[in-house]
Amino acid sequence: MNQSTSGPEIFATNPYADHPSLSETEAEVLWQYAKLSQNIKELIVETRRLSEAPDESMLRRLRALEVKMGLVLTLFKASVWAVINEQPLEESTSVTDTTMTEARGE
Repeated sequence: MNQSTSGPEIFATNPYADHPSLSETEAEVLWQYAKLSQNIKELIVETRRLSEAPDESMLRRLRALEVKMGLVLTLFKASVWAVINEQPLEESTSVTDTTMTEARGE
């Protein structure tokens, strides 16, 4: 068994293939575990790299999105304000119509 096989070489050759005390299936299973271990190590390195330095292009896109969301919020508030301001006018008109109808005796 070759202990120095690590990194990308682990994907090319099975270091457990010629081990005398392992069956072919055992050697294959150990090789799959070694490949999985190497994939996890590469994933850890990549996630550390991504978490240590901010992604500038992502930050720019998020800032642009933040500005757009601010505009959407402003428009939403304006729409809600317009609806609130229109409601008393409609209610006062219906109250006035009812009062005028009762005063005429209809």
